[in-house]
Order: sequence, then structure tokens, then C-alpha cells
Amino acid sequence: MGLLDELEQEAQRRKAGADDVERLKQEREASYRTQLEPGMAALYEYLLKLTQNLAFIKPRKTFTHAIAGYGNVVFAVEHEYDLKISSQPASKEIKLSFPCSVVTDECPSVEVLTSSRIKTVAGAFQRFHIGGITPTKKDASGDVIAATFRARGRAVLAAQFNADAETGLLRMTFANFDQLGGQLTKTATGEQFNEQMYDEIGRYVAREPNSLFREALPDDYRKQLRTKVQQEEMKRKWEAQMADRQRQELADLERQQGLAGKLTKAVEVSAGGLFGKLRGLVSKKDKDGDK
Repeated sequence: MGLLDELEQEAQRRKAGADDVERLKQEREASYRTQLEPGMAALYEYLLKLTQNLAFIKPRKTFTHAIAGYGNVVFAVEHEYDLKISSQPASKEIKLSFPCSVVTDECPSVEVLTSSRIKTVAGAFQRFHIGGITPTKKDASGDVIAATFRARGRAVLAAQFNADAETGLLRMTFANFDQLGGQLTKTATGEQFNEQMYDEIGRYVAREPNSLFREALPDDYRKQLRTKVQQEEMKRKWEAQMADRQRQELADLERQQGLAGKLTKAVEVSAGGLFGKLRGLVSKKDKDGDK
């Protein structure tokens, strides 16, 4: 192959690569325009109605988040929602936040001893903007060596949704929903961004049973799992039956051995008595013969 042929092949390869990049870019932009952009508008309307209804009904919703060294902090949703949407030529963003107050009466009162442990727990409280620290004892140098912790204050739960033409994806971020200071993220394609997902998002925000962060399994794989579970169940039943049978057989064997032992003993006793009688008769005959 000549130099010119090699250069032409390289040029064609690069052109094909550039064409693929352009094609993928156009597909992402089309997905944004036809699915993600209208989907974001629909999600905003859904969340607006959801939060309005929740704010009106005010259902009691409580949940717990753990703080290391202290225990579970009980929170109650206050139903004061802040919902905003912003748009750019090729992107949209939705932000939702709402405060949750600490239910102090339902939180434990914990006494923490030693200065180092107190600093550790107090640091966690301060990091999560939780109050409720009462020093109860100090040493000679003035350092707190005993303190009572009982949580109070509030935390803000926040959700953010971003969709853009550059990635052709929806990105969801939830802060403080799963744990204090924690963040969960999830991405979805334009095809996945539908009314079912709006409902899952709404249920997650409202702390209702949902499957937002459960991975959807293909039907074939789900069928395989179901078959495997059934096989495991059959195996456990068979093993349980075999164990019951073995226990029964062992009990029968022990009972038979017990009966055999008793029978042997009875035969030995009977035989001993018979032989004793025979010896007595023989001894009597011998004495009679001597006479």
C-alpha cells in the first residue's frame, strides 16, 4: 500500500469518527428537544401540584437519620416547599427544598463522657446544624468532661433536577433524603423520563413507598431470578424433608436397639433360669444314684 493510500484511509477513518460524533450530538439534542425539555416542564407542574396538596393537607410525615455516637434523630416534614424552575437555551433546572424540624420529644437524651467523645459528637451536631448540647461537668482546667445531648433544630431536604442538550440526560440529586449530609444521584434518558418517573419522584419526595432508586431488571433476568428462588425453595424443602426423615430413622433405630437390648437381657435371664433348673435336676439325680 502506497503512502497516498494510507493517508486516504486515515482521512476516511477520521471523517467517519467525526460523523459519529456529530450524529450522537444530534441525537442528544433531539432527545432534549422532544423528550427532556417538555418532560422538565411536566415534572415542574407535577411537583407544583404535589407540594400544593401536601402543604394544604399537611400529613404527618416523620423519619429518622442517625448521628454517630448519639443515635437516631427524629424529623418531621414541615410542608413549607420552595419550588423553582430556570431555563437556558439548551438546559433546564428544577430546584425543590423544604425544612424538616427535629422532634425533640421523640429523640433520645444521651449522656456522653470524656472530652474527646464529647468533641466528636458535638462536631457531628454542628456539621449537620443540629443543636441540643448541654455541658454537665467540667474538669479543673475548664474542659467539658460530661455533656447531655438531645437533638433539636431542623434540616433542609433538597432535590435538584437538571436536563441539557449536551448530555441528553436528566440528572437528579437528592440531599439529606437518605442520611444527614448524604447525597443520592440518579440519571435517566429521555425515554425513561415519563409519567411513571414523575410519580416515583413524587413518592420519593413525599416519603411514600417507591422504587426510584431500585434498578429496573430485564424481564429475562427477572425470570431467571424467580426460577432460581423457586429452585432454592425446593432445595430447602427437600433438605428439610431429608433431615426429618433422618431424624425419624435415627429414632426408629434407637428404639429398635433398645428393644433388642431388652430382649437379649430377657433371653439371658430366661436361659440362666432354665440352666439353673437343669443343673438342679442333674445334681439331684447324681445324689439319688449315690444312694
